[in-house]
Amino acid sequence: MSPPRTAAAPGPGAETEIKLALPAGGTAPLLRQLGAVPALARHPPVRQQVHNLYYDTPGQDLRRQRAALRIRRVEGDGAPQWLQTLKTADAGLSALSRRGEWEVPVDGPALQQDALRGAPPWPQLDPDGTLFATLQPCFSTDFERTRWTVRLRGGATIEVALDLGEIVAAGRTAPLCELELELLAGPPEALFTLAGQIARRVAVLPLSASKAERGFALAQGVLDAPRHARAPALGRRTSVQALAGPLLAEMFDQFTANLHALLGADHPELVHQARVGWRRLRSAQRLLRPGLAVSPPSWLGLRPLLDLLGELRDLDVASTQTLPAWQPAFAAEDARRAALWAEVEQSFQAAANQCRQAVRRALQEPGAGQALLATVQWLEALAAAPPALPLPARHWARERVAHLHTRWKAARAQAVDAAGQHRARLLAKRLRYNIEAFGPLLPARAARWHARASAHQDEVGALRDAVQAGVLAARLKAPPEVQAFLRGVAAGLEPVEPGDSV
Repeated sequence: MSPPRTAAAPGPGAETEIKLALPAGGTAPLLRQLGAVPALARHPPVRQQVHNLYYDTPGQDLRRQRAALRIRRVEGDGAPQWLQTLKTADAGLSALSRRGEWEVPVDGPALQQDALRGAPPWPQLDPDGTLFATLQPCFSTDFERTRWTVRLRGGATIEVALDLGEIVAAGRTAPLCELELELLAGPPEALFTLAGQIARRVAVLPLSASKAERGFALAQGVLDAPRHARAPALGRRTSVQALAGPLLAEMFDQFTANLHALLGADHPELVHQARVGWRRLRSAQRLLRPGLAVSPPSWLGLRPLLDLLGELRDLDVASTQTLPAWQPAFAAEDARRAALWAEVEQSFQAAANQCRQAVRRALQEPGAGQALLATVQWLEALAAAPPALPLPARHWARERVAHLHTRWKAARAQAVDAAGQHRARLLAKRLRYNIEAFGPLLPARAARWHARASAHQDEVGALRDAVQAGVLAARLKAPPEVQAFLRGVAAGLEPVEPGDSV
């Protein structure tokens, strides 16, 4: 529950906030770190116990219309307070959200249909009252909320809420550890000003998913499922500037959503999809760069994290793909060699587990969070900036992707060694990502380019995976015969040049 908004606030029924996950966790350390932020240190916090019960129909009609309905019980110094809240959201994917919110006091834990009459969206959501009649509890959230009301220079007022607790759904639980900065008065830029001050002292991870979205995902058992790329909805007559913000935001959300899931889950696909999200973002940003009105922030603060993600991906691929695939050939039904290979696989898995923990520690460094938060602010600035070049997106995308295709073909023709093959493979990835991103704007022949680039990527990727497995085996001091075998595998996968003897 927020204090009353002033006339300069987003307005009745509007909620503007930044949501940040807190990778480090821990109540006492977080309170100490937040208490050391000058803007918060000047204001005494208020602590409350909050219980929320979310409702929807068996077919999740509210969720499908991007709406959420809850009953909240707030316990503080006085008597418990009951609140009924309807929230709506647009299709945006950003840690900075602008949602509809209609919250009214009620006299107990039961939903009250009369309390929804003041919410303008409700008649569209439930025109004849049949939806309300089928509402049922779906999941709950329970957390301790510590909130500060901060007034910044320039007149902005922001509520900062630290929520620590859990989500409960279908017999499952998930930890809740997040910070919400809600704008009560002033411009949205003030949220980034305060969030930046906090990120200098506390590790943060921008989060686009609401508590309601995560609750439904937990109920379905997919809370930590890998977040894959989503096909963009691109209009043929849109401009470069108009498509850049939503397109890049979806790619960044793929990156951060998988990072958030990686904090509590070990599935190797989370690492893979996080890296795919980042590469899609960088590939599209390079392609769009001349048409962007706002330059991206420095991503140097992400370099340690990105390096560790690359190292972890190599270990995961070796552990789950390369080594299992070549085990029969090495063991050759020999028990001693099979046992030797099993020991090597265990050492690779142990190294991957250690690297996964290192990734989580990297997410607990403020530098990574600062770079991620700066990216959210950059994406918001892109959406608001006037066009740098008012070009039709369709013409632009066709020209730029065709140029990238030409570069890839030239690099592939010139790839006479491992370094050249690696460069050609990277260009194949960039070509594939951009064809997938801009597909509706491209000519039919782009589908053929995509198929060829994908085939080339797989061909060179198999060689790279074998080479990398050998490098890792040497680093992990695998037995000499295992190292020799992996070198032989890589040599066997080397392409044969025309005229070479076989």
